[in-house]
Amino acid sequence: MVPIENLWWSPWREVDGVTVIHVNLAPDAMREAAAVSLLDDSERERSDRFRSVRARRDFVLCRAALRVSLAERLSCSCGQLSFGFLEHGKPYAMLADRSVDVAFNVSHGGRHGLIAIADKACVGVDVEERAPQRDFDGIGSLVYGPEERRLLGIASGQEKVQFFYRLWSMKEALIKALGTGFALSPSGFEVPEPMLRGERSGVFRFPHLPSQAWWIQDLGEPRFAAALSYRLTS
Repeated sequence: MVPIENLWWSPWREVDGVTVIHVNLAPDAMREAAAVSLLDDSERERSDRFRSVRARRDFVLCRAALRVSLAERLSCSCGQLSFGFLEHGKPYAMLADRSVDVAFNVSHGGRHGLIAIADKACVGVDVEERAPQRDFDGIGSLVYGPEERRLLGIASGQEKVQFFYRLWSMKEALIKALGTGFALSPSGFEVPEPMLRGERSGVFRFPHLPSQAWWIQDLGEPRFAAALSYRLTS
């Protein structure tokens, strides 16, 4: 096990029973070697296929932190865990080759990763480092709905940067919670109107699934934009 003083992850937020863990993705050869040692053979093979050093680092640091966190929650060893994949590629955890009733989701952006773990059916998390030099209106025209595009269009300067990433993190968290990937176009739905105006949380329903309610929480802070979503039980 990794000595506690060398850990690159730590609990960050608790939201209605969902644990959100922050992962430090800064380059560190010792941490990366420790992370690789916690992976199984298939994960090491997968990490070796990354052509980008950064992408490989993000994967091994986040996956190792996920493995340890899930093992602690399930009172098992890292080696006893394995992962399966749903239709659209979303992973789920298995213990003794059987799926477990623990949901999780992982996101990374820049030097920050977030892991959400919950005893809930569906959970999604997203983190985005804010890059100021982007074609926000051009990208927004492809991924945002009419009201979202209107509000983005009238924002300027740092306000536009903040709005763009805040909105994107919320839409991404919702899509990841749903688990369909970008089979669902992000321009086909809009976040709740009060959240467009600054509210930090709200209830959301996808247009094609009006009977299902989802919780969406803005977790953004000065270092990054971030959001969490999970399905509400009736």
